[in-house]
Amino acid sequence: MHADDSSSPPAWAVEDIHVVDADPDWARLADVFAGEVRALLGDELTGPIVHVGSTAVPGLPAKPVIDLQATADDPSVAIGSAQEALAAASWYFVPRELDRRPWRWFVVRADQAGEHRLAHLHLMRPGEPRWEQQLTFRDQLRGSPALVDEYARLKVAAALRHPHDRDAYTAAKTAFVRRVLGGSQSTG
Repeated sequence: MHADDSSSPPAWAVEDIHVVDADPDWARLADVFAGEVRALLGDELTGPIVHVGSTAVPGLPAKPVIDLQATADDPSVAIGSAQEALAAASWYFVPRELDRRPWRWFVVRADQAGEHRLAHLHLMRPGEPRWEQQLTFRDQLRGSPALVDEYARLKVAAALRHPHDRDAYTAAKTAFVRRVLGGSQSTG
């Protein structure tokens, strides 16, 4: 994560969960952050950088953090070869043993003060099933105002119940995500 002299995690790693009203500027910010990722990892990427997650769904309240996904043949090499440049640009790799999601290599874009998350990069191997799941979930929501309304209510309630616990917040949304995906796919 953030390299510093203390053993405490950086502020962005433990910040509270806040769901805010949808912001039409999120699409532009996704393009900005995708440009940063392309500049930092471009030679290692094997496909597009895609805006996913709640900020990719117009009208959906969300945590104000842009989720991007991309692929690399060897995400470990991609991250390892660019780790210093990533950190210099406020993109911090979260060690796999801390992230505990085997389908991705997770990189967080923090603000300059290191206080808040601005974006996430979910870097995957080509063919990772989670790639299509995230696109399917996003597209199902984009196509259904009723699902957007239902998910908005669920997200706001989960954030109010679990403002200090990201895992509990995610778990509170799992049944909805599985239902939208039509199966029992992992949502973590």
